[in-house]
Amino acid sequence: MDVFGPQVEFLTMTDDETNNICVMRAVIPPGVTVPLHRHDDFEDFLMLSGGHEVLIERDGGLQWYEAHAGDYIRVPGARPHAHRNLSDRPAVDLIITTARMGEFFREVGRPAGDPPPTPREVANFVATAARYGYQLGTPEENAAVGITVPAFSSGDS
Repeated sequence: MDVFGPQVEFLTMTDDETNNICVMRAVIPPGVTVPLHRHDDFEDFLMLSGGHEVLIERDGGLQWYEAHAGDYIRVPGARPHAHRNLSDRPAVDLIITTARMGEFFREVGRPAGDPPPTPREVANFVATAARYGYQLGTPEENAAVGITVPAFSSGDS
């Protein structure tokens, strides 16, 4: 499924009440950026192939870190982070997180290969993130770390 750029394949089921962990394989295509955000759920990433940049807290501030195949990145809960693939090759991650995060991805995901999201789908994503208690970075916060987020007006369909 497509989660607004990255494509995610679930390797564990999120509907098993005894399972508190969700494992997914994610492909981040070239040029895709996951803007600044934070949530209470931890996210661990094992780079399987390719590479991308991960924005994480380091040395008292947010810093971009180049992740390559074999690297393991731990993002504790409630910490701001972002991802961007500036290369010309897809990056493939193994994501280990909570079942709750997996449910969020299932709820906002779209079939892989769908056309770009409409403003209505983006608005649904934002509303769903708020319902889960996830915080999305503002355009200004994203710009401060080198990310440009597209603007949608209420007149877009």
